[in-house]
Amino acid sequence: MTGVSMTDAQHVEIGLGRPERRRDPSMADVAREAGVSGQTVSRVANGRTNVDPETRSRVVQAMQKLGYRPNSAARALRSGRFQSIGVIMFSLSSYGNTRTLDAVASEAARSGYSLTLMPLSSATQSDVSGAFDRLREQAVDGVIILIEAHRLNGADLELPSGLPVVVLDSSAHYEYPVVDTDQAQGARLATEHLLELGHRTVHHVSGPKGSYSAERRAQSWRATLEAAGAPVPDMAVGDWTSDSGYRLGLSLASDPLVTAVFSANDQMAVGLSRAIYEAGRRIPADVSVVGFDDMADSANHFPPLTTVRQHFDRVGIEALTALIEEIEGGVSDVRALVPTELVVRASTAPPRV
Repeated sequence: MTGVSMTDAQHVEIGLGRPERRRDPSMADVAREAGVSGQTVSRVANGRTNVDPETRSRVVQAMQKLGYRPNSAARALRSGRFQSIGVIMFSLSSYGNTRTLDAVASEAARSGYSLTLMPLSSATQSDVSGAFDRLREQAVDGVIILIEAHRLNGADLELPSGLPVVVLDSSAHYEYPVVDTDQAQGARLATEHLLELGHRTVHHVSGPKGSYSAERRAQSWRATLEAAGAPVPDMAVGDWTSDSGYRLGLSLASDPLVTAVFSANDQMAVGLSRAIYEAGRRIPADVSVVGFDDMADSANHFPPLTTVRQHFDRVGIEALTALIEEIEGGVSDVRALVPTELVVRASTAPPRV
């Protein structure tokens, strides 16, 4: 059998038809493009601060032009950091929790960290510890815990060691850094506002008994009434939903002595308002209503709802600042209470004489 030989031209022709795999740009390529050393490129890629802004900008532009992407796995091996934060969270359904998570996520992204969310269907000590262990296996640098204290069976939170931790929306007696909205201040502002308008007392629709936030708001409501020498009515206990506010509001609206109600959140205040109107009473002419949270829809409620504004963005900043300080080897003993703000709208007025 006669063999078939190929000419040089045929070899070249076949070679031209075979696409060459493009090499990914390297750190050295970026250094050449930006006119800097490889060490400078490494500093920029690793988020170091000891690079002047003009040089950093030139390096970033070179990275973008060449399509260079830092190898995060290699960077983690070198630095011992993964630029990732875990969040253990019980409920995604409540407005406060979702806004807090959003604030934490925004601040984490701004700080160059990704988030790994570990939602729990229940929040026992073993559930939280198990979630913590799973996060540690997934290579996070630190953990934020957003679970109310009483859901942990009244016991102090105990976690395995090995990762920095910050606790949000929880009581301040833990050994970990704690960041929270100043729940007591917000409830005091709401109750004082209604008393200063001339109401004889203020009724309260609280959140569930298992909630630390609800308890702090209720305690402050009661203490404010006692300090003013005002009667302290029986407290109505809801579950954060507008349905519970409506159900409890039916009873409150039927009592002509009820002229002012402080609701522990805006959602229950919405249900409460419906019950008041269905009973033939008007807001604020017959009953003044104050909420808590300042949801986006509160200003468009009818009438616009007077409420306590929580600054979730500041909670996120405080939490991430404390956690990153610990991640970077510092010792954070933060006990931060982020102030609230009373937003007065049209749902409150002096009582009718």
